[in-house]
Amino acid sequence: MSHFIRENNSPKKFKGLSMFGFIKNTLQKIYSAVTSHFVSIFAQKKISPETLTEIEKILITADTGITTTKVIISSLEKQYAAGTIVDGKQLQLALEKELLATLAQAQTAPKNSSIFLLIGINGSGKTTFAGKLAYSFVSKGKTCILAAADTFRAAAPEQLKSWATASGADIFMGSAHQDPAAIAFGATEKFKQSQADVLIIDTAGRLQTKENLMREIEKIKRVIQKQLPNATIHTLLTVDAMLGQNSFQQAKIFHEAVKIDGIVLTKIDGTGKGGIIFSITQNLNIPVEYISYGEKMGDMKLFNSQEYVTSLLGSFTDKQTHE
Repeated sequence: MSHFIRENNSPKKFKGLSMFGFIKNTLQKIYSAVTSHFVSIFAQKKISPETLTEIEKILITADTGITTTKVIISSLEKQYAAGTIVDGKQLQLALEKELLATLAQAQTAPKNSSIFLLIGINGSGKTTFAGKLAYSFVSKGKTCILAAADTFRAAAPEQLKSWATASGADIFMGSAHQDPAAIAFGATEKFKQSQADVLIIDTAGRLQTKENLMREIEKIKRVIQKQLPNATIHTLLTVDAMLGQNSFQQAKIFHEAVKIDGIVLTKIDGTGKGGIIFSITQNLNIPVEYISYGEKMGDMKLFNSQEYVTSLLGSFTDKQTHE
């Protein structure tokens, strides 16, 4: 797992970091709203049924979702009744196990794909993540093309062009209001002719209706499959963590219409609602693959369930590791 960070304004210098300390050092709102409360509970010498009620409240506040939270709390209550969890430390280990089991239902390693199709509603951080993803590949010496297939949002192509320039990636742009599928066609042609390593296609997040949007995405996918029949298309859905359960509903709608390979959780630095990860994973069986949390090139991470849960529960204290 790598985390790309620009140092001294040079795109060629990076530092690899693990996710330990990530919550405390970067996601301060989650730390104050969630992790610090967990730390206080886990310090208890003896827990009670009221303690489990507090855990339930924290999980729901963190947008873990009522259904997912109930499943987790039910398991903890059974363990408490059986006498296997008595103090805060045992409760911490049991909760960690439950959260990891929730994520394990869908957790898979990202595919080794050369074609990335980014989907999601407007404002979910799709174009920003496209630039960050391109930068991560360019930093590893790969040639990358960004395709501006969001022709319905006026500023989207220019925004993506700026990210391409900053990241060192190439860009394929069409004209205003051009058919997005035509942009995808042109981008795949350029991809083949240039023999680039990676093609990242940014799509629209809003058309006249939900049905129109889904049909447009399906059309783009068909064009790519026809142009590049041997390529694996990796479809990533950007989900705005700040929207909480609304993000879950959006993910559900997209997943019903288009096969989603992975979730990119965006804007996670602006909210204490990091629990949405567990709700999406359990209910939609889609793995979270990336976390995106700022406007800088290196503000993204490959998601690691063990390290995320460990950090969320406060186990990272005095435990900094580097890869």
